[in-house]
Amino acid sequence: MEFRQFLHTLRVWDTDLPRFDPHTTPPTPLPLFQQWMTHAATAGQAEPHTMSLATVDTDGNPDIRTLTLHDADDTGWHFASHSTSAKGRQLAAHPVAALGFYWPAVGRQVRVRGPVTPADPAIAQADLHARSTGALAAALVGRMSEVLDTYEELEAASAAAWQRAEAEPLTSVATWTRYVLDPTEVEFFQGDARRRHVRLRYRREGSAWTRELLWP
Repeated sequence: MEFRQFLHTLRVWDTDLPRFDPHTTPPTPLPLFQQWMTHAATAGQAEPHTMSLATVDTDGNPDIRTLTLHDADDTGWHFASHSTSAKGRQLAAHPVAALGFYWPAVGRQVRVRGPVTPADPAIAQADLHARSTGALAAALVGRMSEVLDTYEELEAASAAAWQRAEAEPLTSVATWTRYVLDPTEVEFFQGDARRRHVRLRYRREGSAWTRELLWP
């Protein structure tokens, strides 16, 4: 079977999907986002807090990767990385980004766009120390996105980082940065088996939010 034919055999949303009434939504997007993520988790969606982060490099080319959401509150959507990583350098040059969440268990997507700013370094360190030993060890290894000569070099650096993380669980990592995306647009997408998808977009104008439906 050719790959294209194989793709055509795959099903999407071959299950009962929740209904979404956009006329009953809150005036701001944050409560709805928190509700949808919680619902996706309780519906059995694995790792619902993972998301795609899209940035732009210095040549204007898009870049994307998957990482975890650290928080979503009144200040914005939070994530973290090294300031020296590819994404960190791209955000320093072009401090805007887009986030994408996809929860196939319930046929839902959320897209978020807006400017990005670094949080206070103390917040970044506190966030890192509240996570697992493995997270701290990975941060201590650093060198994210640099060329790796051999896998054995990574194994040695990781072993040393784990040892330090276990011995010094409050050690600081200077380049570890907490980023906050301040949303200007948030779109909620509810899939429908008959392709009558519901798309609700929130757009911020100043301090006010406008809600509008989009054609699927």
